[in-house]
Amino acid sequence: MAKLTEKEKAIAFRKKGLSYKEILEQVPVAKSTLSLWLRSVGLSKRQAQRLTAKKLASMRRGWIKWRKQRIDLTNEIINTARAEIGKLTKRELWLVGIALYWAEGTKEREASIGQPLTFNNSDPKMIKVYLQWLKIILKVPENEMKYEIYIHKTANYRKALEFWSRVVGVSQTAFTIYFKKHNIVAKYRNTGGNYYGLLRIKVRRSSHLNRKVAGWTEGLSKSNIAGSSNGSDASL
Repeated sequence: MAKLTEKEKAIAFRKKGLSYKEILEQVPVAKSTLSLWLRSVGLSKRQAQRLTAKKLASMRRGWIKWRKQRIDLTNEIINTARAEIGKLTKRELWLVGIALYWAEGTKEREASIGQPLTFNNSDPKMIKVYLQWLKIILKVPENEMKYEIYIHKTANYRKALEFWSRVVGVSQTAFTIYFKKHNIVAKYRNTGGNYYGLLRIKVRRSSHLNRKVAGWTEGLSKSNIAGSSNGSDASL
């Protein structure tokens, strides 16, 4: 008789538009039993809409919670990794700069003899590290540097000029702007609100310096890690 009472209560709750979860809070039976009892109980359109809205709200709360957990974990990983770097020595900055130029700098080729030291990138963090390398390690004075912005014609070049001026720490008058043709059929485009184009940093009269960096790069490529016979480090 008790089971019959529970079944009647469950059906009555369902007819009021309650969800399975809400009914189970009032009628403590197995979910499979509840499903069997209620399979023939229909819902009005309004009741169905209410349950759908509750389900979506629950999914959204779950997504928000998951997103916050992901952001918190990401921040924890980044902050821990940032602390591991600490303060760079001059030698470390020297090596970092060589690697940066190796990846993003202009090299001298047989068909392009006498290339000045030229670095291209759109990442402001990388630009700042590279400038420290130029000033601290290579002792390049500010008046020997030339700044060029390459940006799509349709982009906000004034905003880009202000942005790079802040990053580099020089007057906007120190920059030359070159406009790129806007290809509307390009598959990959970066022309949104945070698009500031590409910054090119040239060092005047620096072809010999470029060759010196090429020698450093060559030395870096052929060097072995200290304390390791095969160039690997098992601790990493």
